[in-house]
Amino acid sequence: MVLFEAEILKFSNKGEKTGWSYIEIPAKLAAQIKPDYRRSFRVKGCLDDVEVAGLALTPMGDGDFILALKATLRKQLKKAEGDYLRIQLEEDTTFKIDLPDDLEICLCEEELWLERFMSLAKSHRNYFINWINEAKTEPTRTKRIALTVEAMEKQLDFGAMIRMDKARRNS
Repeated sequence: MVLFEAEILKFSNKGEKTGWSYIEIPAKLAAQIKPDYRRSFRVKGCLDDVEVAGLALTPMGDGDFILALKATLRKQLKKAEGDYLRIQLEEDTTFKIDLPDDLEICLCEEELWLERFMSLAKSHRNYFINWINEAKTEPTRTKRIALTVEAMEKQLDFGAMIRMDKARRNS
């Protein structure tokens, strides 16, 4: 487990990451958590006194990683941009997300859709699944499942699907 302090930062203009609050994980620390690994992976531990699990460390290209902090987690921490956190992290090898039944039923309507979904890296499947599971209402969940199915039909990854949906809403 690595122990360190980090300042909460916020992307001002960074493509799909614009507006994200995050902390930086230098390459040296990331290598202590998961040696010789340059792709996204899950971690668990404590941020201040709040226990966390299943959070994704995202690579930023030069060996450093970021840990995005959703608004609900920042509220729980009572922290904002510019505040510092005491951090204890280790790799979360127990993190697993199951395919929701309603998504599986929809993807099975065309054999190719389910194959495409399952051919995505586990972390990419988890982006879709978490996004669907975080829907607060049934209409939102239904819309997200429909967008996921459309993404598989068009062979889009999660980011491309989000950009497609945003472009539709802005036109």
